Amino acid sequence: MTPDQLLAELATALPALRSAVTGLPTYVPGRRSPGADVAACASNESHYEPLPAATAAVAEAAGRMNRYPDMAAVELRERIARHLGVTAEEVAVGPGSVGVLQQIITGLCDAGDEVVFAWRSFEAYPILVELAGARPVRVPLDGAEGHDLDAMAAAVTGRTKFILLCTPNNPTGVPISHARLEAFLQSVRSDVLVVIDEAYVEYADAGSGPDSLALYRRYPNVCILRTFSKAYGLAGLRVGYAIATAAIAEGLRRTALPFAVSALAQKAAVASLDAGEEMAARVSAVKLERARMAAELEAQGWTLQPSQGNFLWIRADEQLLATLVDAFNGAGILVRAYPGDGVRITVADSDSNNRVLRLLAAHAALATS
Repeated sequence: MTPDQLLAELATALPALRSAVTGLPTYVPGRRSPGADVAACASNESHYEPLPAATAAVAEAAGRMNRYPDMAAVELRERIARHLGVTAEEVAVGPGSVGVLQQIITGLCDAGDEVVFAWRSFEAYPILVELAGARPVRVPLDGAEGHDLDAMAAAVTGRTKFILLCTPNNPTGVPISHARLEAFLQSVRSDVLVVIDEAYVEYADAGSGPDSLALYRRYPNVCILRTFSKAYGLAGLRVGYAIATAAIAEGLRRTALPFAVSALAQKAAVASLDAGEEMAARVSAVKLERARMAAELEAQGWTLQPSQGNFLWIRADEQLLATLVDAFNGAGILVRAYPGDGVRITVADSDSNNRVLRLLAAHAALATS
């Protein structure tokens, strides 16, 4: 037997991955670059450093890294509960909101069950659903880049376990109004969980989106999903949470990976909630920059939907997208391209934002071509 034949025989004897895994698309994170002159506008992170109180809490807790964190995250859950006016029994935490989402899918979905969500939306949705052996049901966005709630309601079947609503939607930035969402909830069966993913809710203008807590109190099949990764600036620590009825939240805690939220993350999240005024000031500055950028881009001729996230969205076909991505790459600006759909640009510091504006001004002729 030749060496190649031996290797081939060994290869055929190796354990095989599940077909659900081998067929999964790879999640594409925002690109990174160590260069100091590169504008980081791809990942929707806060460009601010962590709040000083969070940094101090992490430094103080670092001396106890030899100990496991509190698996029940009691202090953090109680602090979130006070922040939102719920009970700690209604709170479940996980490693980022995407980690909590995986707990939701694990807790609700058997093989062949369905999860309905808008598309395009957060790229991890179909990956997590397919990994669980469930079926993702993608419902196209409407003409205004928002959720087509009528079409989503029509997509619900007897196999639907839950519906994902991303507001403001990532990557388009379009929120769902309170009235539209309440009408939608009235049309959904009570045994179908409706998950309202509000990763960017802190950046939304008052009244632009739903009062999710009021809806949660009225409709017990609502679950609210939030994160400390965006406005709170803790993307590197991975901590998010869900608000759900006590029975569902208990189920989410049971499906969580043990000790998934580190002690450092828990302490930083508590400290960040305690520094609410400082965080709010940072959010206000981002919103001012978002408005400035949107106004200038519209003056240049670009068509934008009003974004309520910390990012802007430009719809682009393949040719325009390729041109813009090449231009951004050449200028040292990292943005997020979505093939066939468009480009998402994170609102960053003012210097980076000005670089984005200058580049798009130079290509403004393409905006109406």
